[in-house]
Amino acid sequence: MIFTPASKVIVQGILEPLGEIYTPLMQKYGTQIVAGVSPGKGGRSLAGIPVFDMLEQAIPKLGSIDTTVIFSPPYAALDAALEAIAVGIRQIILISQGIPPLDMVHLIRKAEATDTLIVGPNSPGVIVPGQMLLGIHPPDFYRPGSVGLVSRNGTLTYEVAWVLSQAGLGQSIAVSIGGDTIMGSTFPQWLQILDEDPQTDVIVLVGEIGGDCEEVAAHYIAEAIDKPVVAYVAGRSAPRNRRMGHAGAIIDSQAADLGPDLGTAESKVAAFKRAGIPVAERPSEIPELVNRILKTSVKKAI
Repeated sequence: MIFTPASKVIVQGILEPLGEIYTPLMQKYGTQIVAGVSPGKGGRSLAGIPVFDMLEQAIPKLGSIDTTVIFSPPYAALDAALEAIAVGIRQIILISQGIPPLDMVHLIRKAEATDTLIVGPNSPGVIVPGQMLLGIHPPDFYRPGSVGLVSRNGTLTYEVAWVLSQAGLGQSIAVSIGGDTIMGSTFPQWLQILDEDPQTDVIVLVGEIGGDCEEVAAHYIAEAIDKPVVAYVAGRSAPRNRRMGHAGAIIDSQAADLGPDLGTAESKVAAFKRAGIPVAERPSEIPELVNRILKTSVKKAI
């Protein structure tokens, strides 16, 4: 993972509506955006950033690129991501939402074969507070610190970051893995990244109802993560008479003893508690749990 101010970033779909709005904001925040790509609009510029028709035209002039942020329309996002992988970019931030599921299946297979990290789709991206912004996070909600924040929900990421910041608890990095059915990266992947990140002392995981992401994450934390984790699950008031998730996930959950109510808030909270992970009932409780963990860690160190 290379997310530093020195990282070279390119924006695909830079002249799409969201690209035009957020590229200057990312640049102003400190992100080193070296170029943009918008097919058919090469030769233009945005905020002093040169625009090319294709990545293949940009790479010879710019050298290797660490990360691409994709604002392309959903039907064009797969081609944009595959073009990025083809030129050696190994970190892809997919802001686009509504990408066809089969396109994501194709992309994930290619990413796995090339060791490419994909964030999204339907994600606000990644922010390293005080250093760089890759996507559409509202920077004013964040402050530098040692809390690693990983979430499925975009706006909840902002809310939890704001609550932490108001309590004096800054963030080392914040990422939303995306809200679409098929996601490029998973909770376990990001938990491992944060567990190995020297700037992160404690991890906050924000989940929501549906699927088995949180149950799998809880099991993974118990088995493989050394750093302390605090969890929050949104959607506790959702009706219980609707099954969330797909048949394969339900079968997997029963085989792994995750419980028959997979997808409900109760199932997810129970999974975290079985793993010994404190769970906040509301976002406002997260700072208290984080502070408790940090104080305990200081006492152990002494």
